[in-house]
Amino acid sequence: MRLLSLKHFRTMVKYQTLKILLLLDVVLLPAVIAAAQQPKPDSLWIQPADEKAPPVWGIHNGIVIGIWPAAIEKGYAGGATGGPRGLLRIGYEFMGTVYLINYIAVEPVVDDDMEFSEVSPSEVDGKWGKLFWAADDTVAGHFSPYASARGIVTHPDKMNPGVEELSLYVFMEKFTNGANPYLRLSIRSDRPGELGIEIFNCEKSAVMQRCALTATMGNYSRLRLLHLKNETIDSRNLFAGYDDIEFIEKKPYPAAQMLRDKEGDFLVAAEPNETFAELSAWPQQPAYLSRWRWRYRPFYKLSQYWRVSSVGTDSASLQVRVNGRAKYWALESTNKKDYIDIPGGPAFENFELRENYHAGQKFYFGLSLKTAKELIDGFH
Repeated sequence: MRLLSLKHFRTMVKYQTLKILLLLDVVLLPAVIAAAQQPKPDSLWIQPADEKAPPVWGIHNGIVIGIWPAAIEKGYAGGATGGPRGLLRIGYEFMGTVYLINYIAVEPVVDDDMEFSEVSPSEVDGKWGKLFWAADDTVAGHFSPYASARGIVTHPDKMNPGVEELSLYVFMEKFTNGANPYLRLSIRSDRPGELGIEIFNCEKSAVMQRCALTATMGNYSRLRLLHLKNETIDSRNLFAGYDDIEFIEKKPYPAAQMLRDKEGDFLVAAEPNETFAELSAWPQQPAYLSRWRWRYRPFYKLSQYWRVSSVGTDSASLQVRVNGRAKYWALESTNKKDYIDIPGGPAFENFELRENYHAGQKFYFGLSLKTAKELIDGFH
């Protein structure tokens, strides 16, 4: 074996290193240039490009909202319309991908008669689900399958001028009971996981006793732990032994049992009881494979919460209300064979706050990558 001098060895190493660097330049430089040329978001916000774009709004690395007929998650089994009418689609954008997480329905009460926006028939075609549409101001306009509004970006906090807020209005058809509410939706850049929802009524609306906003699809995330001030309610214990296809509901929880944050705001949080591996797993029996849309699709877990300011809130009427299911919803079927058990046992389905109606009342619905404990500790 021939021995190289130290000088010769160093020369060869230097030469080979240079070749490698030149090769890397040839291979990687086009990719670097291409990456640099990729369009970057010029805003924090997810907004329709124009008034003919799909009605979807949100914030990067935060909450996303949409209305029918837009889907906010690509490939979702709800198809191009993203699911039922009469619902706000609630998603979460993380690392460039949006997943549908929940829906929010509107439930106005007039003379003790409550209607449900997702099943109340449309005056246009008689089908389930009130038509929703958006506007940039309080002029109601009319239904459009397109965005109709991009949303308005403002700076709401004079003490923190860098904070931005995206807001828009959502109008809906008048309900059979005479209620005609509309919503102002807002997202702040300093709270990207939180959606503010203010409730108002159109001029000719019947007087509403209450207008609840309910997150309707807790089963999808298998929400089982409800965090109150002095206890955590486990749906498996609350609904133990229940195995039917309908909803099951127990008594609501008054404001006195709710958590309070450092500002005194009322707060309630819900989360899955399972590890991510358990939550994302899906049974392999044919009945489950044919109903794959219920499989949890995001690559992360989220806590969900409702918050309401203590200022202007009628705490005497404020309640936390949940119901549960033991089996995933199967449309209008009354045949138990059309239903599949929720893996792991009963979970919460509807999750909401209820309060007597007053114009301008505001609720916050939030999604967080934090555990409920981390979330609650952060609010304190």
